[in-house]
Amino acid sequence: MATPPEEPRAPREPRDWTDDHVARWQPVLPGLDPVVEGAVTRMKKLSVHLRRVREQSLVDFDLERHEFDTLHKIAGRGGSAAPSELAQDLDLAPASVSGRLDALEKRGFVRRTQSTTDRRRVVVELTAAGRETWLGAMDVLGHEEERLLGVLAPEERVLLNDLLRRVMAEAESGENVRHWGG
Repeated sequence: MATPPEEPRAPREPRDWTDDHVARWQPVLPGLDPVVEGAVTRMKKLSVHLRRVREQSLVDFDLERHEFDTLHKIAGRGGSAAPSELAQDLDLAPASVSGRLDALEKRGFVRRTQSTTDRRRVVVELTAAGRETWLGAMDVLGHEEERLLGVLAPEERVLLNDLLRRVMAEAESGENVRHWGG
C-alpha cells in the first residue's frame, strides 16, 4: 500500500526580536494579545530603524536635521518658496527661517532672489547643490524602505499600506490627537 504524498508545508516565517519580546511578556501579562503586541512593537521598532537610517544619511551628507527639513520643504514646493511659506510649513517664526536660510545660502544650497511678480517679495530657490544634497539624503532612506518592503510581493505591499491606512485613520480620529505633520 502506497503512502499518501505529504502535504507541502508553508515556509515558516523567520523569528525576529519581537517574537522573543512577546514570549517573555505573555507569562507576565496573561491578557496580552500577542498579535496586537507584536504588530505595535514591530511598527515602533521599524520607525526607530528608519529614523536611524535617516539620521545616518544626514551625517553622510553633512546636513543638520533642520537644514534637511528646510531643503525638504523647499523641494516640496517645487524647488522655490517664499520665506513666509517656509515659516508656515516649518511652524517657525520668520526670524528663525531667515537664520536657516542664511546658513543654507552660505553653504550654496539655496539662493534668494527678488520675485518677478512683486519686487517686495523674496523667493528662496534650491540650487543644484542643494537639490543634489537633499536628493542624496532622501535616496538613502528610499533605498532602505525599498529593501525592507522588497520582502513583500506587490499585492502584499498594497495590503499592508491599506491596513496601515485604516489604523492611522483610527489614530487620527481620536479626540486628543494633535496635528500629525511631518
